[in-house]
Amino acid sequence: MSTPLDGGAPAPESGRAVLGADPRSWPLALRVVLVTTLLSIVALLTVGAYLSSVIADGLYEQRRDRVLEETLEVRSDLAETLAQISGATSTQQQDAVNAFVQTAGGQGGGERREVVLIPVETAGTVFPVASSDGSLFNELDDELTAAVADHPEAMSWRSIGREDSAGDTLPALLVGTRVIVPGAGSYDLYLVYSLEEEEKTLAFVQRVILGGGAVLLALIVGIAIVVARMVTTPLKKAAHAAERMAAGDLTSRVEVAGADELARVGESFNDMARSLAQKVDDLTELSHLQQRFVSDVSHELRTPLTTIRMASSVLDARSGDLPGELRRTAELLSAQVRRFEVLLVDLLEISRFDAGAAELEAHREDIDALVERALEDVRPLAVDRGCLLDVHLAGDDVSAMVDARRIDRILRNLLTNAIEHGAGRSVLVQTAADAESVAVVVQDHGHGISPEDAQHVFDRFWRADPSRARTIGGTGLGLSISAEDARLHDGWLQAWGQEGEGAVFRLTIPRRPGAVLTRSPLLLERSFDRDEADAAVSSTPTGEIRVGPEVLPDLEETTEEPDPDLDGPGGER
Repeated sequence: MSTPLDGGAPAPESGRAVLGADPRSWPLALRVVLVTTLLSIVALLTVGAYLSSVIADGLYEQRRDRVLEETLEVRSDLAETLAQISGATSTQQQDAVNAFVQTAGGQGGGERREVVLIPVETAGTVFPVASSDGSLFNELDDELTAAVADHPEAMSWRSIGREDSAGDTLPALLVGTRVIVPGAGSYDLYLVYSLEEEEKTLAFVQRVILGGGAVLLALIVGIAIVVARMVTTPLKKAAHAAERMAAGDLTSRVEVAGADELARVGESFNDMARSLAQKVDDLTELSHLQQRFVSDVSHELRTPLTTIRMASSVLDARSGDLPGELRRTAELLSAQVRRFEVLLVDLLEISRFDAGAAELEAHREDIDALVERALEDVRPLAVDRGCLLDVHLAGDDVSAMVDARRIDRILRNLLTNAIEHGAGRSVLVQTAADAESVAVVVQDHGHGISPEDAQHVFDRFWRADPSRARTIGGTGLGLSISAEDARLHDGWLQAWGQEGEGAVFRLTIPRRPGAVLTRSPLLLERSFDRDEADAAVSSTPTGEIRVGPEVLPDLEETTEEPDPDLDGPGGER
């Protein structure tokens, strides 16, 4: 699969920043504690607001009931006083009323209380307006006076705010009622009761609720941390065990304690690990048996194959003396014996790869010379198929430390496949090199392969079209062996194509054994238009970003812009 260019990849710091901004990337314990804390804060604020509101209403109603009771007492005392002074002189009446107002205004159960007395109807003598505090007249409004006039027997009240000496506004309760004394007239009585003590009590209660909520929140956070650790610690152990298993330690297990759900998870994980280890052992043993079987069968078949080949040679030597049908049978036998011999050689080579016994005999070789040698080997086949070999060799220094036998086998496989599947059209062969690597591209314009098929073309015995007959006796192992040969050189063998247009195979080998490839001197994804293809061939080909060893390009991810530091104008995406 193709990977993004280095220049276009996000920096690790920015990637971590984006990851950290996503709450889903946070540790589970942290998310549990945060969610618990936030929900607890919301719950405590809701409960605190509710309790504060209930307590405030209770304090207000309690104070209001007490105020109304006191107002009834004041009204009764005023009525009694007015009845007693009904026969006195006006001066005596005025003094008595003022004394009552001043006295009533200084009482109230230890709390400050102010009184206003306003005559409405009098019998002969009109008292001036009397008040224990002249500013109280500013608190009276038309609505309250109208309510008192409409309901003289009842008491009307409303909440007000009054400023103290420091300029602060304090809550108060204003109560109004009418006093009617036969023979003395009617008077409106207004009393103002301070609610400062209730406000202080409410503030104290709110502070207690806030402090208690803070303590409770701290306890909830502590409990959440403990609970989160109880849940996440077994999960972390399971994750570490899974990581060790992914690294190849199939003996990794999870310590199980208890019999709860987390313990069941641990037991299930251990059961899975034991089953997986057993399956891996069985598959490993089966793989070894298969490899041994292929190797043994391949060796055992060499003796009868030698006998059959000798007999076939005798028949070939005397084919001129045989009748027509027998001559054709002898020719078919000879061809199938040669194909069987090639298959046997390929199977032996595959068994060496599977056993890890393949060794690289590297020497400095000229890649152009190896390409020319392979071209000479396949030229008769190209002539027979009417296929033109369009060769563009680099001509400069294209030497590298390689195993000539294996590179020659790769080139012959690529050229043979291109000629066989090229539908008689020309085959482009191009070489190029840079400071780190050398590359060979073989491009045909035949049936082609789809991007999906390109991902499987190096699988053993895989064929894009199983119904298509082989015309030159292929075994289905050539490209697989070629891929192993390239991997043995620490190189890449990659394929790309378009169905109905053609296929491109690219071999990239590092100049020095053990070097890590990061780019190739030749393009893999290229046009199948003949004019564009000829124009793309240059003595100084552009480089391209590595698309990954042993994997093929993914055409769905080739829309990224090339990195100007790594690719030229024709660089691969």
